[in-house]
Parts: sequence; C-alpha cells; structure tokens
Amino acid sequence: MTQPLLQAADLRGAARLTTDAVAGLTSLVEAMHTRIAALPRIPLLSDAVTKDERAHGVTGLVYKTVRGATHLAGGTLDALLGWLAPALAAADPHQAPRPEREAILAALNGVLGDHLATTDNPLAIAMQFRYAGRPLPIQRHAIRARLGTATPKLLVLLHGLCMNDLQWSREGHEHGETLARELGYTPIYLHYNSGLSVSTNGRILAQLMEGLYSVWPMPIERLTMIGHSMGGLVARSAIHHGTLMQRGGLRWPGRVDDLVCLGTPHHGAPLERIGHGLDLLLGAAPYAAPLARLGKVRSAGINDLRLGNVLRGAAGDGGTERADHVALPSSTRCFAIAAKLGPAAGSLKADLLGDGLVPVASALGQHKNAALSLGFLPERQAVIHDTGHLGLLSSAEVAALLKQWLG
Repeated sequence: MTQPLLQAADLRGAARLTTDAVAGLTSLVEAMHTRIAALPRIPLLSDAVTKDERAHGVTGLVYKTVRGATHLAGGTLDALLGWLAPALAAADPHQAPRPEREAILAALNGVLGDHLATTDNPLAIAMQFRYAGRPLPIQRHAIRARLGTATPKLLVLLHGLCMNDLQWSREGHEHGETLARELGYTPIYLHYNSGLSVSTNGRILAQLMEGLYSVWPMPIERLTMIGHSMGGLVARSAIHHGTLMQRGGLRWPGRVDDLVCLGTPHHGAPLERIGHGLDLLLGAAPYAAPLARLGKVRSAGINDLRLGNVLRGAAGDGGTERADHVALPSSTRCFAIAAKLGPAAGSLKADLLGDGLVPVASALGQHKNAALSLGFLPERQAVIHDTGHLGLLSSAEVAALLKQWLG
C-alpha cells in the first residue's frame, strides 16, 4: 500500500494552526492535490504555486470556499479530511517515509515550529537521530541491528532550516554516504524541529549526543559533526551547552574531533530579513513553496538564523536581538565552507550575496569587529564558486574538501 502524503492526524494537527497559517496550508494542500492527480510526474523541486496549480471544477471551488471561509472566520481544515480521503489511507509503518510528506512537515516546522511545539500540536517534530529516514533508538542492540557493522568513526549530520535528514541526498549525491564509503565513517542523521530556537535545539541535542556516545557499540575513535546552514549553529550550540553540562557528567563535547559548517550563517543571513531566504529554502521542499506566502510568520528558528544566534537572544529564545558571542570549541578542529553564486573573480556584490542566503563573510565567521570573528584557520576554510546555498549539498568540490579534511 502506498503511504499517504499527509496522514489524517497530520491534517487534524494542521487545523490548530493560526488563521494565516491555515490559509497558506490550504493553498499547499491544493497544490499537492493537483500534482498528485497528475501522477506519475511528481516534481522533486517546487516553485511557488502558479495559476496552473490551482485545482479546477468542483475541487477548485471547494478550495476557494475553504480559503475564503478561513479568512472570514478563522476556520480550520477539518472539512478537508473528507475531501482528501484518497490521500488519508492508513500508513504502513513498515514502509520508508515518503520524501514529499517529510519535506512538507519539515517546512511547516521551520516556519511555525515553535508554535506547534508550545501548543502540543501533533505536527511538531521531536528531535531524534535517524538512519535511512527511520528513527534510530538510542540503544546499543538497536544500533547494531539497524546499522549492521558500525565503525569507530561516528559522523553526525545536521540539516538546515525547513529541511530534514532525507534532504542530505541531492542530485544523486549524499555527503554522509560518500564519507562512509571512502573513509569508513558511520553516518547518523539528526531530525529536528528547525522552528525552535537554536539554543533550545542545542540543549536538547547535547543530551541526545551523550546518550548516543554512551551506547555506541564500540569505542569511538573519531567523532565528527557536519552541519548545513542552521545545522552548523545547532552543532555549535550543542557543543557549548554540552561543555557547560560536563560538570554533570557529559563526556561527548570533549571528544568531538571535527566540526564542519556548510553555508552556516555564523553572523546572520540578512537576505532572510526581506523574505528571500525563506522563499529559497521552501522552494527546495516538495509542495512547500506556498508556505513562503506566510511572510509575516517568523519562528524562533528563523529569527536565530537571520541573526546567527547560538545562544538566547536578548529578548529570549528566538528574540530579535543578537545573542552573546560564542567562540568556536577549542578542542575541536573547526572548518567552514562558504558558497558564492558568482565566479572566482566576483564583485563585492557577489561576496555580499554569497550563496543567495548567507554572505561569504558570515559563512566564514568573519566580522568587522575582530573580537566577534570566529577565527577559522585559513587552511580550514574555503569558498565554493558558482554554487548556491543548497548546491553545497551536492557539490563535488565540497565532497573533495570533506575527504581531504576528514581523511
């Protein structure tokens, strides 16, 4: 049986979102409905919903009515449950998760994740480690059973805002699999609610990492973390919080050998402030682009991304002010990779635009105030040209650098 794109519980949870979010999600479900009807062609990448993606006939009238009722009365999506019955068949728990469904849930969490969490919405993603898209229990026997032969080289990969662990695979390439095949690492993928503040995710991850470290089937000889975009901030936050928690017995922070940040906005992503960054990220998630219309909705995670916060902002988690400076972990080799849309001899404008979301200087931890610069060593930083923010996930140059640095 084919696993449904959105399950009934998902849509019931969506019905509890704010009025604007419900209206946006209605547009998204309409786009999904239209595209599902057009099978077998399902696009892997999604642009904003166009007029051609609006449903027609009776179905189109239904969506138009729901959208209008939502704006007038703050309605819910309960009525959609009956109309989308073919897509709401019971899921087979033995099947791998559908990338499309995972992408839309990740996008929802990125935009509204703090709201979902505080209201105990079933759509909220609970942080966990995953392998091949499925949860990896932090138990020694479960790890042995799921991974087969684990190695002493543990690699933890952290995705970015509005994304999920399955999206490390892009254009036929996956950095974790490559490092496993060529350097003998065992890749484990973090799945988390990217709408929560970076600090909150960092504290949760610090405890999860200790659990993983404790039950790994063999002594860990090398522990490496790779974070794309927000994932680099979450990794830095986890190491920082974990170091503070060492008084309580946490061991893993002092054992992190390498931290690689791919397109991480260490000093913020100013392009997100005008909505471009959110459009870019949601455009990469199947069926998620309509959520970019929720321009006034900004989760704590989005606020932290645009400011580069690793700890709490002055106004609290996800606040609108820059948080305190956090240095790179002293016992870890730290690497930074930036991307630039322009060529090697690009202009100042190209440097400022960077990869389309993160300026080059921010990705390299550079700041006009020397006291705030992170100080990545010159030999541990690189700029990839003619590459966008998401292109870092499939870049052959990035793959070569990872092999060189982590070999």
